[in-house]
Amino acid sequence: MFSTGQLIFVIFFVIAFIALMIISYRKDARLHNKEYKGSKWILVGFITFVALLFVIKYTLKG
Repeated sequence: MFSTGQLIFVIFFVIAFIALMIISYRKDARLHNKEYKGSKWILVGFITFVALLFVIKYTLKG
């Protein structure tokens, strides 16, 4: 299906991509902690809201 060269390219690409993502995350981690403090509560609120919509949907349906 894929040639040996293509498989080798994919393996190196994936390894390089993951390594660069880890390096970038570590580099920006301090800035994200400072700038986005409290953003996890927005995520919790959004997930709770969506879950509440599902509960209302299935409660009124049955």
